[in-house]
Amino acid sequence: MEKRPFSAEWLAQSSRGGAREMPGESGPRSGGRGAFESPREREATERRSPGHEAGRARTKFSAAQLQELERSFRQQRYIGAGEKRRLAAVLNLSQSQIKTWFQNRRMKFKRQTQDAR
Repeated sequence: MEKRPFSAEWLAQSSRGGAREMPGESGPRSGGRGAFESPREREATERRSPGHEAGRARTKFSAAQLQELERSFRQQRYIGAGEKRRLAAVLNLSQSQIKTWFQNRRMKFKRQTQDAR
């Protein structure tokens, strides 16, 4: 019996780790390169915990960037749109990185003040 896409036979085989490609596709995953592009990516995927999505690498801020971010945080814990744009331009970071840094810094501040009690 032919295993058509999404037929009971095809779904049963794919759920057991069998053929997962759609008919008409050539080779594993489109592009013919296989599921992984390089050994480094394969190792990173193998180390990743189950359910962990691939995302952006952690940003390592320079000492000068941290100094400017901390100075701005001491002045005001919540950053406005104008200050966020200014910091992003001056520090060569994205506005999203600035926003995330401030969110994380507020959580750190909250933990520090709760621990002091």
